[in-house]
Amino acid sequence: MANNQEPRILIFSTTYLPFIGGAELAVKEITDRVKDFEFDLITAQLNKNLAKFEKMGNVNIYRVGRGWILDKYLFPWLAYFKAKKLHREKDYQIVQAIMAFYAGLAALFFKWRYPQVKYLLTMQSGDSDFFIWLRTWFWYPLYKKIYTEPDYIQAISSFLVKRAEKYGYRGKIEIVPNGVDLTKFSRIKVRPFDHDLASQGRGISRSDLEIRHALRIKPDEKIIMGGSRLVKKNGLDDLIKTGQYLNFPYRILLMGDGSERNNLESIAQRLKIEDKIIFIGKYDNDDLSKYLSIADVFVRPSLSEGLGSAFLEAMAAGLPVIGTPVGGIPDFLKDEQTGLFCQVNNPKDIAEKILYILDSKNKEQIEEIKENAKQMVENKYNWDLISEKMRKIFKGLIFFN
Repeated sequence: MANNQEPRILIFSTTYLPFIGGAELAVKEITDRVKDFEFDLITAQLNKNLAKFEKMGNVNIYRVGRGWILDKYLFPWLAYFKAKKLHREKDYQIVQAIMAFYAGLAALFFKWRYPQVKYLLTMQSGDSDFFIWLRTWFWYPLYKKIYTEPDYIQAISSFLVKRAEKYGYRGKIEIVPNGVDLTKFSRIKVRPFDHDLASQGRGISRSDLEIRHALRIKPDEKIIMGGSRLVKKNGLDDLIKTGQYLNFPYRILLMGDGSERNNLESIAQRLKIEDKIIFIGKYDNDDLSKYLSIADVFVRPSLSEGLGSAFLEAMAAGLPVIGTPVGGIPDFLKDEQTGLFCQVNNPKDIAEKILYILDSKNKEQIEEIKENAKQMVENKYNWDLISEKMRKIFKGLIFFN
């Protein structure tokens, strides 16, 4: 590497923007801040209307495939051959895999071909061990090598550190979580909706009124916000079932879309509470703060979780949160300190926790919990701090190994 050349990092990520998820946003937020490295990223085409190449922020994006579903399954091989070609031109110092499945396999192939290039595995996936086993049992020896071959592992939670160790990793590993855009979420003014003040044009922002009106939410209805993706692991079926135990006016607001959409709609119809559930569908991530601003409580009764960025965003916005003690959630959710725990697969217990938060007798305690959570996010989960930790990992791999 020439003295005047910025160090180069090649990232493998099966999906990337405009497909939105915690891992994709983490790559964008970190690469936007780490200016002293050059980043190339190989991702699956998935949509034929997306450009084969484009520059987004501080990342050069290369898409491989034909723009169909098979791109994901062929990604390890398509990405590896693309990476070989790029490496001849750019001479990468680090190859980084975002998650340990298709991207991890591509990085593993690359590492075997170019052992002098440092391999950094970033563990993000919140899938359960059983779900991973179903997808990998028939190629387990190769899958295990995705974890054992890296020069360094960055995990977003202590739960994922244990997973890496279970698969046999004995090298250097560090917890660097995903973060929150504090400029977007910490400025939100979450407050109880007061119809009397609203009718006088006081205390309620115009945008909040407009959102409630657009969603046909009545003035006396409490808003329970859940989800971000409608997938099984997020436990949103249990959140909908909670409705049968709630004895006050409410609406459950579900963000995003996913494979569970039809099932969730069917559950609501069977319980005759379909008028209580609002499906927002796909949304612009920049609009998330607007929906958080009208909510009274955030609930996600996850079955598994790598970390749970949606919780952190809600905390930064000043919402009280309810979650399950699974995966990476206990890293930041301390029961009755920064939120409330609910039991897994127990809608009645979820309902009791919601009622506890909304009970005026507990207002002082809930306000303290909200403030603790907000301060924790600002002190430990801001992107500037996290990006600096990643810069140190990059530099350590290049200059001190």
